[in-house]
Amino acid sequence: MGRWPIDRDVMRMVAAGMLLGLATLLVFPLLALGQAGGGEAVATLPPEPGASAAPATPQPQTWDQSQTLRVLVGEGQVEEMTMEEYLWRVVAAEMPASFEPQALRAQAVCARTYSLWKMEAHAHQDQGADICADSGCCQAYIDPQKAAANWGDNAQSYTEKIAQAVSDTAGQVMTYDGKPIQAVFFSSSTAATEDAQAVWGNSLPYLVSVSSPEGEEVPNYYSTVTLTQEEVEKLVKEAYPDADLSGDPAGWLSGMTLTASGRVGTMKVGGVELSGGAVRTLFSLRSACFQVTCQEGKFTFSVTGYGHGVGMSQYGANAMAAQGSSWEDILKHYYTGVEIEMKSEKG
Repeated sequence: MGRWPIDRDVMRMVAAGMLLGLATLLVFPLLALGQAGGGEAVATLPPEPGASAAPATPQPQTWDQSQTLRVLVGEGQVEEMTMEEYLWRVVAAEMPASFEPQALRAQAVCARTYSLWKMEAHAHQDQGADICADSGCCQAYIDPQKAAANWGDNAQSYTEKIAQAVSDTAGQVMTYDGKPIQAVFFSSSTAATEDAQAVWGNSLPYLVSVSSPEGEEVPNYYSTVTLTQEEVEKLVKEAYPDADLSGDPAGWLSGMTLTASGRVGTMKVGGVELSGGAVRTLFSLRSACFQVTCQEGKFTFSVTGYGHGVGMSQYGANAMAAQGSSWEDILKHYYTGVEIEMKSEKG
C-alpha cells in the first residue's frame, strides 16, 4: 500500500500546540493560587523546615552586656555575670515590678551607678568579688527563678518589663564632677528627703533634702511599734550599758530634736545622746520620722515612711512617673546637680 506524504509544517504546528498545552497545565494552578485572595499578590511558599531567613545584621553589644562583674552571692560563693544580668536581679529585688516604667528605669540607673561607686571602693576585693548580694552592704538581689515564683501569673510580663527598663537605660550613669555618685535610695519618704549630713555625718552636694510627692497611698506609710518597759530596758542595756534607766520610764527617752525634713535628728536614751538613725535601729523602726509616747508601762512609736530617707524615694519616683516625669527628670530631682552620662567601651 502507498503512504500519505508527510507535511513537515503540519508536524511543527502539532508539536508547538502540545508544548503550549503542557505549559498551560503547569502554570494555571500557580496563577489560581496567587489570585485566590482577590488581589494581585504573588504566591509564595513557606520555607522548608529548618531553613533560615537571611542572616540579621549583628547588633553591637551595649556597655552593660560587655561589662562583667563578680558578685558575692553567698558565703564564699562568687558568680561572674554581665552588668545587664546583675542589674536585672537588683531592680527585681529593690523595686516593685508593678511600678511605672519610668520609675523602673530610674531605679536601673541608680543601681548601675551605685554598683560602679561600690566597685571603685574595692570593698570585696579580699573575697574575690566586686560587689555582694547583701542589701545591708551593697544592694538587694534576687534570682530570676525566685522572682518568677513570687510574681505568679505576672512573671512573664514583669520579667520583660524589668529587662526593658535595664535595656532602655543601658550604660547610663549619674556623675558629679565626672565620677559616679553614691546613688543611695530608699522606699518611702515624708514630704521631703533627708540630707546625708543628718544621717551619716558626711555632707555630699548631691544628697541634700528635696521634696517628695508620695503620701498616704503608700502601703504601711504609717506604722506603729509598741514595746513594754522591760523590752525597752533590755534593748537599751544591751546596746548602751552606760545608759541610766532609773526613775520614771516616761523620762528614759527625752530631748528629741528634729531635722529640717521632720525626722528625728537626736534623742537622749537613758541620758545617752543618739542620732535618729541610731534610735531607729535600736528599736527596729521603719524610719527615723517618729513620735514616741509612754503610757502604762508601754512605749508606742508612731512612724512615717520607710528607709533612711537619703537620695531617691522609690515611691516618690513612682508618683512622679505617674504624673508624667521621665526617668531623667526623676533622677535630677532627687540627686541635686548630677549629670547623666553614657558609659562607653573604654570608660
